[in-house]
Amino acid sequence: MAGKLLIVDDQFGIRVLLKEIFQREGYETYQAANGKRALEIVKQKKPDLVLLDMKIPGMDGLEILKRMKEINEEIRVLIMTAYSELNLLQEAVDLGALGHFKKPFDIDEIREVVKKYINL
Repeated sequence: MAGKLLIVDDQFGIRVLLKEIFQREGYETYQAANGKRALEIVKQKKPDLVLLDMKIPGMDGLEILKRMKEINEEIRVLIMTAYSELNLLQEAVDLGALGHFKKPFDIDEIREVVKKYINL
């Protein structure tokens, strides 16, 4: 198994697309539509890498990131966003995110970055 990947996005289509791509690559994949479920998966499954959307109803990406780091300060997180809010992206990096992808993203690019970060 290439590693464990958690996909956190409120958009069903994005979660399914990414899950299919990364399962084909050999990753064990999990998905969550909200922060509460994402945190449960982090506690139970201990993913190697998280793809985290910034705009999620209820608990936003920054709050989810903060709580994930409280559970496991070593967890690796990549941010996905359709917005160019540089202050939010900088805050995410300050909280420990490795970087970000702008939606819509290039599948080959995200595949390469996941491969780079999942087994650091």
